[in-house]
Amino acid sequence: MKKKRDKIKDLLNCGEESPEVLIKGWVRTKRDSKGGFSFLEINDGSCVSGLQVVAAHNLPGYEAIAPRLTTGSCVFVSGALVRSQGKGQTLEVQAAEVGLYGTADAEKYPLQKKSHSFEFLREIAHLRPRTNTFGAVMRVRHRLAYGIHKFFHDRGFIHLHTPIITTSDCEGAGEMFQVTTLDLAEPPMAGGQVDYDKDFFGERTALTVSGQLEGEIYALALSDIYTFGPTFRAENSNTSRHLAEFWMVEPEMAFYDLDDNMDLAEEFIKALFADVLENCAEDMEFFNKRIDPQILETLRTVCESEFERIHYTDAIHLLEKASEKFVYAVEWGCALQSEHERYLSEKVFKKPVIIFNYPEAIKSFYMKLNEDGETVRAMDVLLPRLGEIIGGSQREDDAILLERRMRAKGLDPEEYWWYLDLRRFGSAPHSGFGLGFERLVQFVTGMENIRDVIPFPRTPRHARF
Repeated sequence: MKKKRDKIKDLLNCGEESPEVLIKGWVRTKRDSKGGFSFLEINDGSCVSGLQVVAAHNLPGYEAIAPRLTTGSCVFVSGALVRSQGKGQTLEVQAAEVGLYGTADAEKYPLQKKSHSFEFLREIAHLRPRTNTFGAVMRVRHRLAYGIHKFFHDRGFIHLHTPIITTSDCEGAGEMFQVTTLDLAEPPMAGGQVDYDKDFFGERTALTVSGQLEGEIYALALSDIYTFGPTFRAENSNTSRHLAEFWMVEPEMAFYDLDDNMDLAEEFIKALFADVLENCAEDMEFFNKRIDPQILETLRTVCESEFERIHYTDAIHLLEKASEKFVYAVEWGCALQSEHERYLSEKVFKKPVIIFNYPEAIKSFYMKLNEDGETVRAMDVLLPRLGEIIGGSQREDDAILLERRMRAKGLDPEEYWWYLDLRRFGSAPHSGFGLGFERLVQFVTGMENIRDVIPFPRTPRHARF
């Protein structure tokens, strides 16, 4: 019977010797001893750690492939898993057979050194997953994604796939990527404008900036839903916090008010952090040692804290009294910047903060208007060292008020007739929030640049790899 591959993570976690194992992976290092042995470090991506292989030079066929067992080459090794006699590892494989799948020219393979800058690795995004850092990032990213699905599934939420191609601008900002099959060199014209009636969908369409509006449709039928999918912003920004393509987690809940929404958001963040600390211990130790020596303490503090909740107006008062010199001026009605958010969470409260009841003028049309007529039931969750991680609100459930706010924001209610219908036919109080997945991964891993926590970053003038 054919022997199945053993994952290195499983072998190391088991911690027990075995007379026969089969590992497959990539050579990290190779050194030869004068005693007629080679020592290979093999990594298969299942964990940060590699597994040492001891191969005798007189193994059948080994002499022929030994010169090609360079860093980056792909191999399989069968043999016995035994206690290591050397330092630095508890177990090693005494090879009975070493086979070569693919070579890596030592003169050309770019990952020869132990350390490379992240800027350099972005230029070889097709190879950077083989480094310890990016392997760890992707394993943590996977666990966070799993944790998100588990969190909502355990609470009876339904996972919904909302459309990537849409005619609606959820944020009203207009920074959307257009989707078209028209000949851009000679588009059909009508009345001096592009005739989108000739386009594939018969109207102007774009890549979505959010699945929220469509999510509300199903929340007002199934009660509790969430979306987790790609979203797009055509914002010409090259900061360490922005991507043109990223993933969003967006739950929508019928019968939730703003307090319920804030409760869920706090529970959500704590559950995800606790799950990663428990199930990605080795990778998190790696980040704590190599990337951010405070990351483990930071995550534990968040899990143990009761999030501070503060009215926007009170937050402005605290910022106005601050001795800190901000780049952006503070006054009631301004949009809080990252420096303001971090000051509140790091200096004032020293823990996560939820700010709620923002001025109506600076928030989106769909947020429920408070009785004061000046603020809406919006909330942002702020984390120390990052700022905003979650933004959400109670949604406006009154059709008349919603249409009025649309017009005030310069939106045509006719284009959102279906959204208004949700308020005309069986409206209900409901709420939701959005979390940028890459920003979450960035915070959990301590990575400084958001381009380094997504497999293939899409940024201005960069759409390859």
